[in-house]
Parts: sequence; C-alpha cells; structure tokens
Amino acid sequence: MLLADVARVSREVAETSARSRKTALLAELFAAAPADEVGLVIAYLSGRLPQGRPGIGWRTLGQQVEPAQQPVLTVGAVDAAVTELAAVAGTGAQAERRRIIDALLGAATELEQRFLRSLLSGEVRQGALDAVALEGVAAAAGVPAAELRRAVMLDGSLPRVAAALLTEGAAALRAVTLRVGQPVQPMLANTATSVAAALAALGPCAVEEKLDGIRVQVHRDGDDVRVYTRSLDEITDRLPEVTDLARALPGQRFILDGEVIGETADGRPVPFQEVASRVGSRVDVQAARRTLPVVPYFFDVLAAGDEVLLDLPVRTRYAALVALVPEASRVRRLVIEDPQAQAAEAEEFWAEALRRGHEGVMAKALDSGYAAGRRGKHWLKVKPVHTLDLVVLAVERGHGRRTGMLSNLHLGARAADGTYAMLGKTFKGLTDEMLRWQTDRLRALAVEDDGFTVRVRPELVVEIAYDGLQRSPRYPAGVALRFARVLRHRPDKSADQADTVETVLGQGRG
Repeated sequence: MLLADVARVSREVAETSARSRKTALLAELFAAAPADEVGLVIAYLSGRLPQGRPGIGWRTLGQQVEPAQQPVLTVGAVDAAVTELAAVAGTGAQAERRRIIDALLGAATELEQRFLRSLLSGEVRQGALDAVALEGVAAAAGVPAAELRRAVMLDGSLPRVAAALLTEGAAALRAVTLRVGQPVQPMLANTATSVAAALAALGPCAVEEKLDGIRVQVHRDGDDVRVYTRSLDEITDRLPEVTDLARALPGQRFILDGEVIGETADGRPVPFQEVASRVGSRVDVQAARRTLPVVPYFFDVLAAGDEVLLDLPVRTRYAALVALVPEASRVRRLVIEDPQAQAAEAEEFWAEALRRGHEGVMAKALDSGYAAGRRGKHWLKVKPVHTLDLVVLAVERGHGRRTGMLSNLHLGARAADGTYAMLGKTFKGLTDEMLRWQTDRLRALAVEDDGFTVRVRPELVVEIAYDGLQRSPRYPAGVALRFARVLRHRPDKSADQADTVETVLGQGRG
C-alpha cells in the first residue's frame, strides 16, 4: 500500500469531528490494505511505530528535503527504513541517521513528508486513536466492535488481532484467549475530583492507596516468570526482586497486576523518576539492586490456575489475590460497603495515603469486572491537584489538526536573578478556542522563529495544573513538571505576578 493513501486518510480523519465519518474512512482504508501491511497501517494511524520511537529530534526531521513529485513510497518501505534507523549505533550514527531520514523524506511527496515527520516525532494526533481505529477494523471486517475489543484486550495488540481478523475472518477472534505469558492491556482509571465524588459515583467500592511507581503485570507458569510494563514491554531481567517474590508465592500459574516502587529506610516511597531510572535498559541490575532495591505491591489477579478471572467482580478477584499474595505484598485498601456511613473513614484513608507519601487513592466498584485496555468508569483515581501560574517562554508550531497554530508551550517560573527557569512543555488541556487565542497572542509577542519553535517575550501567564515534580538535569531548576496541562490563560496577570522557582520547589516538598 502507498503511504500516500495512509497520509490522505490521516489528514481526512483530522479534518472531521464526526466519529462515524472517522470510522468509515478508516474502515475503507483497512479493507483495502494488503494482509501483510494492515497491521502497520493501523499502527501508523494510531501514531505508533512497531520498532518504538527512533529518537529522532526535530532538528533532524525539520531539515528541508525536496519532496517527490509522484507517490511511490510504500508502507513496507517505511517500515524497512524505520527498522534500519532503530539498528543504527556507534561511531557515525548521527550521520547515518541523517542519510536514512533524507532518503526516506526524499522518496515522499509533500503530504507524505508531513505525515512522516509527525509519525517519527510521535506527534500524530489526528484522532485515529485505538478506540476509533478498532471501530474501523470492526466495520471493515463486519464484526461487532465489542467482540473485537475483547479479543484485543486479551491479546494486547490491535494491529496483530486486526491482521488475523481481516485475513482469517471472525473465527480469528474466537481463537484469542487469555494466556499466561501473553500480556494483556491493563485496566485504566478515570479521574474523580474528590473522595466524596468517587464514592457517589461508584457506591460500594474498595479504596486503595495509589502508588507512584512502575505498573507491572506478572505472569508465572511453574518456574517461568515474566514481567511486563503498562505498555506490554517485557522487563523481567531488570526486576529480580519481582521474579523472586513471584516464585515464592503458592500458585504455580497466575497473572498479577501491581506496582513496583522504591522505598526509603523508613518505608516512604522514593520519587518515580528514580524507580524509572532503576528499570532503565542500560542499568547494571545487580549494582542498581544494591543502591535502590524495589518492592512490588499487587492489587489484582487476572488468572489463577486454569481459571480466567477477568469478568469476575472486584470482591471475588481480591479473594483470589489474598489466597496468592501475603498482606505485606498487597496494596493497602479499605472496603467501603456503605459510602454514606463510611465517608469520613474513606476521607481519613485518603489523607493517610498522602501522609505516607503516596499519590492519592484509587476507588474501585466492588461489583465491576476487569476492563483490560480501557479507562473504565468503575475505577476512579483521586489525587491532589497542584496549580501554578507560569510564563510562556516559547511555543512550538502545531502538527496534524493543529497545523498553522502555535501549540506546545514552553513554561517557566520566575528565578531569583530576574530571569525565568524553564520547567517543561505542554499542549494538553487546550481547547480549539484557547489554541486560536494563544496563537494570535503569541504571534504578537514573537521575537525569534526558526520555523519550528517561536521564542516570545515573557509576558503571557498561564495557569497550569500538574501532578507533581520530577528531577530533571535538562532544566535549570533541576526539576520538571509531571503531566502538566493548561487550565486557562491569565492575560489579567503580568509576568512579575507569576510563581517563582522557590514556590515551585516548595510545592514539590509539600
């Protein structure tokens, strides 16, 4: 299949807001894709590369290359080039990456170049995410979306299941089952504004501490133990503490869902970034284990023995978890059978979780099943919201449906010497109206433009919500915002009324 067809549909999907139209466009494309390429087409339209992000920055991608006049570049050729990119290492790597990128872009038309730059940089945000892509595949194959969704939940890969479905028909879905050793997409949570709101929404529920660590899915089959991340990457060799504990448990076959954190000597959690660094691919595991041992805590079980537990309610799954995992290795929880009578108890559990250094709590409806791969309404997370008033220092030009707009904001706090210390970037939280307003405002403040990043006079203040701070050697204050999103622009505030670095660090300590 020509990449031009994929790029065209990507643009058309970005330009329509109607979900039914998005689905129809995708269904037509998927039905036309060759069986051996349909998985790639789905991955590309969902903004993913099977090889992972190639680590190519906009300094390289932004170089102008004369586009091809006619579309000749195929999806298979793109995959081969990305595979070649992923293998580049050692002396001369930068020049070799430049050669591969130039050759790839030179074979692409202008439309294809725009799509490739977005895909390689992780900026494909045209709305063809997994949920819509899944509906498109279901429509192309003529099967109920619910049946396809469950198969993807069990298999963990929409491209893989879709390729089988479009090649073999509906029988391929019936062949997909939960298997120990095959990771499944984890269930995710929506957000509640407060503990009271969560109890009102869920009714009887379990309230658990929300740990800020590495989400892990642990599979054991006899002595064979495998550990997977939230994104289904295998990290077994990097977490010997987890494999040791799994082998010590009484069950011989199971799938557990949990979190891995680091702890100080007095049992308080260490920052997420330290745990993430400990699990890094280039880390000496044994040395890291001595300097920062990690501890797994489990909160769910998806299979035990030969029994699949996904569709059973939380209370039943937890009973199976208790039979497998000792209390010391289970996430602390409080069962709320009567939300009205136990409201104060739940609030105190939340407050205690924060005092213990955790992110907040998770509330889970007691009668709900495990909706793998979905952000269901039956799990709600409650975390304190931090806000800051920060100054826009620069902004990046948008891509996809934000082409022509100034989108990704560079945010700074006031430093003691009168300058501004950058704390991170975000484009999240911006509505179309906000995006248009800030584009007009920041164009008026522009002082430098390299074609990608527009530097501006530090005058516009924005109110930012964020989940916490993480250490960062990239930024002058030594910290960066986690999960920052824009709440509103503050043209009523001047830059000298923005928050200081001292305020930011004080919130981090709090």
